[in-house]
Amino acid sequence: MRDSVTLTDLQLAIVRILWTKGASTVLEVQEGLLPERSLAQTTVATLLTRLEKRGVVRHQMVGRQFRYEALVTEPDVRKSMVGELTSMLFDGRPAALISHLIAERDIQPGDLDEVKRLIAAAEERVSANGH
Repeated sequence: MRDSVTLTDLQLAIVRILWTKGASTVLEVQEGLLPERSLAQTTVATLLTRLEKRGVVRHQMVGRQFRYEALVTEPDVRKSMVGELTSMLFDGRPAALISHLIAERDIQPGDLDEVKRLIAAAEERVSANGH
């Protein structure tokens, strides 16, 4: 995977279909976008070609059709996009992002427990590394 992968909403929707369904034809991706996005098959093909040029997907010829598959993983895309968001909006400070999320979102009790668990795990990692 490239160091940084930023996707538009539509590109992300396409890649999510490939993550969920695996290798898919243009028609299968087009159908996977319905009913939220009704796009022409040629538009979907163009989007997949552009994603392929960026190294996000690749295709293989199966019979007479291209089957596209994702070359990037969901965790890698998430890490890249959240990192870019953190840099652009929060001066690269994860604490500022977390503070914003907690202050501006309806937080469920289970979510708070998960955040506390993650903080405890991070503290253990930092202690183990001697920082």
